[in-house]
Amino acid sequence: MTVSIPLVLILGIVAWVAWRYMGLRVWHAVICLLFGFFLAATNAAPEIRHLVVALVESFGTSPH
Repeated sequence: MTVSIPLVLILGIVAWVAWRYMGLRVWHAVICLLFGFFLAATNAAPEIRHLVVALVESFGTSPH
């Protein structure tokens, strides 16, 4: 799955809002960034990717 720029932009905005209005400290963000970076190198990464794709596709389709 190629992560599209809009998804990255949305996640960046959520992180900024958490930092600005919810008291997220810089070191919290660094820990989360490192966690995500190292998690991407594990065997769980493909399953997480499939879950994210399924969630994005379910929000992207409108019920008829």
